[in-house]
Amino acid sequence: MNLLFPADIKKLLNRYETHPSKALGQNFLIDKNILNKIIQASNLKPDDTVLEIGPGIGTLTQELAKHVGKIIAIEKDKTMVEILKETLSGYKNIKIINADILKLNLSNVDATAQLLPRYKVVANIPYYITAPLIRFLLEAENRPDFMVLMVQKEVAQRICASPPNMSLLAVSVQFYCLPPHSNPSEGASPKIVSYVSKNCFWPVPKVDSAIIKITPHKIVGHRESHNLFFKVVKAGFSHPRKQLGGNLSAGLKLTKEKTADWLKKNNLNPKQRAETLSVNDWKNLAKTVDNF
Repeated sequence: MNLLFPADIKKLLNRYETHPSKALGQNFLIDKNILNKIIQASNLKPDDTVLEIGPGIGTLTQELAKHVGKIIAIEKDKTMVEILKETLSGYKNIKIINADILKLNLSNVDATAQLLPRYKVVANIPYYITAPLIRFLLEAENRPDFMVLMVQKEVAQRICASPPNMSLLAVSVQFYCLPPHSNPSEGASPKIVSYVSKNCFWPVPKVDSAIIKITPHKIVGHRESHNLFFKVVKAGFSHPRKQLGGNLSAGLKLTKEKTADWLKKNNLNPKQRAETLSVNDWKNLAKTVDNF
């Protein structure tokens, strides 16, 4: 059985009396070249531990198993778990867990599949959980070395945006990532590895996709400072079409005069909009907000 052939996929699903779930975002990759691009971007080594989220029928899982020492595959759909037991039966380095990834403790996935201090995330993720999943992984006590994810094209572009096209999602992800060009061998993070046509999946989704690579870095500061950072950012983006000064003043309960003074001391104009600020601008604002 070739899991890249729609006809074989249909036969497999029919045997289990199931079909792709729109609610769970089940669109199966059927393009070998895209599969190879994911593997190449993941820089896999024989002793790696990989966390895969939403393995589906196991197409990517099979390929990953040829390159790494251990795979922990988290699948929410009980029927897909039964299918995975069949399609992955020939591999001894895979642990399948039937669970919702967002409800797991990544420090101890379960008694028999504990993640090592160092691991990688490689996955064609369910698109409906993209934003909460990425933040969940980036905020975990033991963050992955990096993530190589298949996501919706427009979401990938938003994540990798720069001023004047920033968004709350872009700031949230980039806060945890390596600053651009800090590691010449890796380049900027997050980054788009490749765009992927919707025709590379079965069933064919309504949108194109992209492979994105996100490399977290060591976060400086305590949890309280992180919470303050996101409090400031969320206030700034509370009404994206309105001016920064008004958003921050209302969201943080500061007078307009104090807000204007605070922004000017950080070389920012109260009439700017939130999408024009860089992550460093937001960091500077969070560091100095207590002074006002």
